[in-house]
Amino acid sequence: MQRYFIPKANWSNEFIDITDDDAHHINRVMRFKQGDKIICAHPDGKAAICQIIYLEKNKVKVEIKEWLDTNSELPVHVAIAQGLTKGNKLELIFQKGTELGAQKFCLFEADRSIVKWDKKKSEQKLKRYRKIIKEASEQCHRNQSPILEEPNSLLEIVEKSTNYDVKLFAYEEEAKVDNYSSFGAVLSQVKENEKLLIFIGPEGGFSIEEAMFLKDNNFVPIRLGKRILRTETASLYALASISYHFEELRCH
Repeated sequence: MQRYFIPKANWSNEFIDITDDDAHHINRVMRFKQGDKIICAHPDGKAAICQIIYLEKNKVKVEIKEWLDTNSELPVHVAIAQGLTKGNKLELIFQKGTELGAQKFCLFEADRSIVKWDKKKSEQKLKRYRKIIKEASEQCHRNQSPILEEPNSLLEIVEKSTNYDVKLFAYEEEAKVDNYSSFGAVLSQVKENEKLLIFIGPEGGFSIEEAMFLKDNNFVPIRLGKRILRTETASLYALASISYHFEELRCH
């Protein structure tokens, strides 16, 4: 059943107004008719089966029929702090990272970032990225759509990280030594509902100065396997490992 994430303001006790791109999708793409049913997801994580009452060009009204008691979210809250990358890599990270359960994405310009954030195009880019995240959330039936914050510096993200229980950064130098920090060992100490923040560097990785700064601020360097991963692979490797550890390994 098709799922849509609907803003809080569009909900009432029994009815929901669907507008803008979602209304267009219902009318022109899915070609739903009066009486058809869809799933509407509330920003607080709840979702309901709803029946279409009537359709207009730019508005669809549905009636709430049944609240769902399902939860597809990770049992831990994971934020990915991603160094700016070139090309369309961010779109891949947002789409697949959403499917793998990330709760939040933060962007930062690292010392070795090839790409610089164009503030003149910021609003347009963030709108496109948030649309990708929303559509991925609907496709994989998430209860909540991940948050995408506006780009900050590494320093600013670190300063806001005080509310995280576990703070990590993927560091390629950890893959080259025998006495490394095991990602699996770290995850084995994490409890359900705790908050994790993981820094992933850009194509060139973290500079020595950045790595020392993160360590000084209680971020633990981890390796993601023995091989050096591309930045877009590292984010997805981390999320897939967390998903397996908490949703598959711990369920037995």
